[in-house]
Amino acid sequence: MPRKIIHRFLPDIGKLLQRPSLRWINSLTHDPNLLHLNRHSVSLGVFVGIFCAFIPLPIQTLIAAAMCFWLGANLPIGLMTIWISNPLTIPPMFYLTHQLGSFLLGSEPVNFTVTMSWEWFSNLGSGILLPLIAGSLLSGIILASIGYFFILYLWRWKVVKNWEIRKDQRHNGGKV
Repeated sequence: MPRKIIHRFLPDIGKLLQRPSLRWINSLTHDPNLLHLNRHSVSLGVFVGIFCAFIPLPIQTLIAAAMCFWLGANLPIGLMTIWISNPLTIPPMFYLTHQLGSFLLGSEPVNFTVTMSWEWFSNLGSGILLPLIAGSLLSGIILASIGYFFILYLWRWKVVKNWEIRKDQRHNGGKV
């Protein structure tokens, strides 16, 4: 089952929550989906992680954790999936989302260099940030939805495959 595969890569949550620095989280974890591996919580965790990976803010992890608590998504999966955006992938991701946002807003993509002046900061909002945010939100929603449905399908496919294997084993007397 997919649960067994995922358990191999995740730390033991019970042991982690016993650490003194993480005991405060125990009161927040009353929703069983936050730490339980099932098709819906893992799919939502992937959705949250991919969506937050496209948010052009340095607080992606905090936003993802809050969304996991709010939506009842799997917290470890959501936080691990954020790492789609890492120091190697952020430049091409945000360049492409800026290009998409510029296309959506009908503005010309801005080729820019960073200079520390008031004029550069004033142009930052309209010329760079608005297309970046628009493109990032659209990309995040679309790719997170694809990830969500892909995990739902993959989980279902694996469960059906395991059922068929067990059914064949029963009919063949334990031989595959």
